Amino acid sequence: MLQSEAFVDLQPLLQRSVLLQQPERLLNGLIRRPPLAPEILVAYQASQQVVGLAIVRRLNRSGTCWGLDQLRTCRQSLAQPGSPTVHQVEAALLREALHRRRGATSWIASAGTGRIDRLALLREQGFQPLRQQTLWCWEPGRQAAPGGDPPGDLQRCGLNRRTAALLWHLEQAACPAQLRQLLDRRSEDLLDQTQGRGLLWVDPTRQQAVAGVRRLRSHDQGPIELEITLHPGWSHLLGRPLERLLREVAGSAPQVRLRSDNGDGERTLWLQGLGALVDGEELLMGRSVWRRQQCLAEPGASRWRLDTVLETFKPRRRPVPTPLLPTPLLPTPLLPTTLLPNPGLRHGPATLNSGR
Repeated sequence: MLQSEAFVDLQPLLQRSVLLQQPERLLNGLIRRPPLAPEILVAYQASQQVVGLAIVRRLNRSGTCWGLDQLRTCRQSLAQPGSPTVHQVEAALLREALHRRRGATSWIASAGTGRIDRLALLREQGFQPLRQQTLWCWEPGRQAAPGGDPPGDLQRCGLNRRTAALLWHLEQAACPAQLRQLLDRRSEDLLDQTQGRGLLWVDPTRQQAVAGVRRLRSHDQGPIELEITLHPGWSHLLGRPLERLLREVAGSAPQVRLRSDNGDGERTLWLQGLGALVDGEELLMGRSVWRRQQCLAEPGASRWRLDTVLETFKPRRRPVPTPLLPTPLLPTPLLPTTLLPNPGLRHGPATLNSGR
């Protein structure tokens, strides 16, 4: 059913997903965790003819953030009379993907700035733009590897489980706050998304990474993609120190894909100096998912909340009186007092000093 030209390049990914289905079922029977393999949704007509396909995958181990990897339609099948439109198929696949992952709290998707229809579809489903990036195509073999040492006493370290925390702290400093909250990544997530080698420049005095280059795990047959992370306070490393890491991680790859923010003029000039060519622009978009709680509150909890609210309207305790200031003693008149008769006492008038 997926032999159309629109899905030919996805055959290795589709086969891998099918092979991982049985191990996923066995693991889910033991522990509840997000799936490792990507989830593939297929839309087909009653004639068993595929009209669309969507591939989504989790972007962290906790399963709180998911990404839209592929969203394609077969225009030949949709050209027949009575078939739905491309927009209807894509919207149905995207809505189904969003509702199937109950544990997801955020979604990430990207589209080229020239794809007006795809950007409109993402906006309809609640996605908002986060970052506009420029795609670069670079051939490392065009120039010789630079020489020299980095400024100061920076140390060159490889990316592994011991140094992954340094890269995570570096990414927290370089990533925008809103995107950082949506991704919700930890150090182990960075290792999962890294394929092969990664290198860091580490400041030993502060025990922090100031620059890093890693190879991202690729899910298609295109060129390898390298991610450059630079601390905002160490922009002077844009030059030979960062180029050295870039060339070592690229290795013998004939072609490399890079990304940079449109507002980062220094990195743009540096990539142009390396001989990189602009390969397009894309818009990174994200969406937060808010779901209504399924379980209702217990009756006792609602009564307790009502009592708490009514507590403010109940009469308060009587305030403690403030101490009175001392007043001078005034002379008081003598008042006559009559005593009861007692045989052991003399009868007669007596006086008492009242108020003393």
